[in-house]
Parts: sequence; C-alpha cells; structure tokens
Amino acid sequence: MSETFSSEFFLLDGHHARRLYHEYAGSMPLYDYHSHLPVELLAENRPFTSITEAWLASDHYKWRAMRWNGVDERLITGEGSDWDKFRAWAETVPRTLRNPLYHWIHLELQDFFGIHGTLLNSHTARAVYERCNRLLAGENFRPRALLERMKVRVLCTTNDPAESLEHHRKLRQDPTFQSSVVPSFRPDRALAVHDPAAFMRWISTLENRSGVAVRDFDSFLTALQKRHELFHEAGCRISDHALEDPGPESYEETEIEGIFSTILSGAAPDPSSARKFRTCMLTHFARMNSRRGWAMLLHLGALRNLNTRRFQELGPDSGYDAMGDRPPARRLAAFLDHLKGREVLPKTVLFNIDPRQNNLFVSIAGCFQEGPVPGRIQFGPAWWFNDSREGMIDQLNALSSGGLLSRFVGMVTDSRSFLSFPRHDYFRRVLCSLLGQDMASGIIPEDWELVGGMVEDICFRNAERYFGIPAAG
Repeated sequence: MSETFSSEFFLLDGHHARRLYHEYAGSMPLYDYHSHLPVELLAENRPFTSITEAWLASDHYKWRAMRWNGVDERLITGEGSDWDKFRAWAETVPRTLRNPLYHWIHLELQDFFGIHGTLLNSHTARAVYERCNRLLAGENFRPRALLERMKVRVLCTTNDPAESLEHHRKLRQDPTFQSSVVPSFRPDRALAVHDPAAFMRWISTLENRSGVAVRDFDSFLTALQKRHELFHEAGCRISDHALEDPGPESYEETEIEGIFSTILSGAAPDPSSARKFRTCMLTHFARMNSRRGWAMLLHLGALRNLNTRRFQELGPDSGYDAMGDRPPARRLAAFLDHLKGREVLPKTVLFNIDPRQNNLFVSIAGCFQEGPVPGRIQFGPAWWFNDSREGMIDQLNALSSGGLLSRFVGMVTDSRSFLSFPRHDYFRRVLCSLLGQDMASGIIPEDWELVGGMVEDICFRNAERYFGIPAAG
C-alpha cells in the first residue's frame, strides 16, 4: 500500500491542501441535508446483525459493482447468507479500482472500524468480517452512535407526505440523542398519476394520515397542506422532488379539476393532461414552501427503472437507473420562470445528473438569484453518478467559474447506508486539494483566514444558514 492511500494525507497534494483540511475542514461537523436513511432504524436503535446488513443490504452502488463483476443476484439481493454475500463483495472490491467505491470502502473501514493499512479482498475478507461484526454487536456501534461518531449534527431523511413521522417524534423526545434528525417532504407520489390504481391506494393512506376525505382537487390540496404543516412542526424545512423533465405545461385551474376527476374515476390522464397536473402540483408545493421559508430540492434528469424484468422482481432503487440526456436549458429556465412569475419561487437546489450540463445549470441559476438570501438558487453537489473525485472537481469548477463557490451549501450522502458518512470527508479532501493547489500556484491568495473560512462555510455553516434547521449539540 502506498504511503498516502487511505492515510491522513489521502487526496491531499501538498502543504496547502493538507493545512486546509487538517486545520479547517476535517474537524467540522456534518450537515447532511439529503439522505435516504431509514429513520425507523434510528428510532429502534437496535444493533445490526452483521456488517452485511449495515453495509450491503440497501446500497445499490455496491450492487451495481457486483453485477458488473458477474456476481449472481442470489449473493446481492437474494437468499445468500450474510457471509457469502460479504465474501462476494470482498472479491469484487479489488475490481473497483478507479471507481469512487474503492475510496469510500476503505475510508468507511478506517473511520468506523479503525481498519488502517488493510485492503479488502478475498484474503482479508474473513478477518475484516469478524472484526466489524464484533464491533457492531456493541452499544457504541448502534445506529444512533454511528451518527454521533461521525459528528452528524443535522440529518434530513426523505419522507412521503403520507408517512406517520412517529419515528421522528421518538427521536425528538430523546434528550440524550446528539443529532437533529428531521424529515424532508418528498411528494413524488402526488404526481404519479400514470398508475391510477396505485395513486388511489396512496390517496387512501393520505386520507387516513391527514383526516381529510379526498373527493375533489380542493380537498386533495387541503390534505397535502395539512401534511406540509405537520412536517413543518416536525422540523422539516425542505421539500424534495425527483423529475426527469422539469418543463412546465400551461394550464387553467378549471382544467385541473377535470383532470383530477378523471384520475379519481380510475382512468389514467393523457400525457398532456398529466404534464399539466404535474406543473400545477409543483406550483402549489412551491407556494407552500415559499410561505414557510422552505427550500426545494430538484433532482433532475435521471432515467429510472430501465431494466423492466428486474424492476418487477426487486422494485425501485435497486441499481437500475441511469443518466438521462434530455436537453434541459429551455425547460428548466421556463419552469423557474413560471414559479418566479407567480412569486412562489422558493430557495431552490438544482441537482444535475449529466456532467456535460454543469455550466448550463450554473448559468440558469444565476438568472434567478436575489436577496436577501445569498445563493438563493443553488447548484447542488456532484450527485449520484457524479460523486467521484473527477465529478466533484467538475462541479466545483463550474460553480466557481459561473457563480459563487463561497456560498455553496456543500455535500450530501444521498444514501441508504449508515456507513456512508465518509463521503463528506471524501468531498472535503477534494475541496481542500483543489483550493490548496490554487493557493500553491498563486491563483488565489495565501490568506488562511479567507480561504480557510470559506472551506468551513462550505463544509457546514452555509447549509446551516441556508436551510434554517438548527444543528444539535
């Protein structure tokens, strides 16, 4: 193993990068404003049965790598034993060289389990498996302790409006828990009218949670508004939306009543009507957010569930999504303009999945900035297929060139794994390396207060100011 791989100098090239990281970035707490962690595991706080459950059971990044490596699905999402699945993963790990997974894996083993200087492979698998399992059986490795170990001060989970939020209430009532865990409002199912039967099943749950009988479009909005208010009381300050195409479709309010009546009758709307309904709903959500000072996260451009056979067997979020290539410029600009024209454009974070469009997203965001909020329209972090070292550098360079990097709200895990928090550390090392190289070459001044302060802002303080969710501890 090289001297710097997975060491304190990992990814930090030169004195300036190392000082920025070790004196400014490395000690900052985490503000993870977008994750998919199952909050019920935090509420129950039961120990993980094994490293396989903690590390592999819900991580489709790892599943995709294992499929690339020819591993049978039985050892990925199937009925294989925990040890057999872990061994298949350990045999895959050496094949992930130059994939960011290889870096994340060893940072996670180091930061959580104190495994330094050992590369995971078929020869080391058994020893790593047994060490991790011994530690995970202890009180200090239960889910809540893992968050505290990583200094996670704010964690925003992803929650459907019809969820009960009982687990969030349980966490808030525990004075010993040192992380602020709040829901994010993810109403994607309110737009999923292409499947009327599934939509009506969801409506039934929404009625039960909200106490509102949904008989028409007005009562549908009332039910969602009541849930939005309840989420706000639970500490939520973010709505979260996954959109392949954000483009607006012109509509009249009277049309929406008719479209919703069609849906309630059990019939799917035609494509044009579905787009009108989507635009109307997103406008209402933006209005709710604006009234309460929330931010809106827009995850744009993903093509989802491309492998129909596997989707039918395993469901969504199983590793069968991809980048989309739909030209976004006019459609995204028109959508933001649509909201601005109605004075309902909230603070907005744009997540781009196609790195070729980074500069495009930044330039569009610049057209809708206004005070008093700095960076009101954010260009979000390198997301999903882009959260590699190169993808992070591309995102940081685009934002630096066309916007204000100093106002960036920083990294997220976007993960279902409790062991994924070292992705923040990975990002911080990339950030410090980039800025350190600039300082060393004279591109930016060797002003430690200026540059170090910007690093601390990006790592934590900007997000705390922007989202307005108080940090615990």
